[in-house]
Amino acid sequence: MTTAPSQPPSPTAEAPATGPGAANRRPSFQRRWWLLGLAVAAVIVVLAAAFASPDPDGLERVAAEHGFLGRAEAALFHLIPDYAMPGIGDPLLARVAAGTLGLLVVFAVVAGLGRLLRRRST
Repeated sequence: MTTAPSQPPSPTAEAPATGPGAANRRPSFQRRWWLLGLAVAAVIVVLAAAFASPDPDGLERVAAEHGFLGRAEAALFHLIPDYAMPGIGDPLLARVAAGTLGLLVVFAVVAGLGRLLRRRST
């Protein structure tokens, strides 16, 4: 019976974590991917805010064209009205701030759900 020759470990392979709490540590490259993804999303928010239209969105425009915009009910609350952060005078900066806040909220929800689901699976 012949066995396949064993290959030496790759020099780029990470050594397994050892010591107390090793099972809970994630490799650093995974953390960097999260940060890189967050940074790319932030750049997209900034660039997209520069091209955002000040015109009403499609639903508002259609409602105005067909004459039933006045019958719309007001929202229960307005956290970020018209996709612009209140209190910021510059419209571009107000849109960037609103987009960044939205990005951080979505990131926090997804990260929280990821942690919750990971804990349940172990």
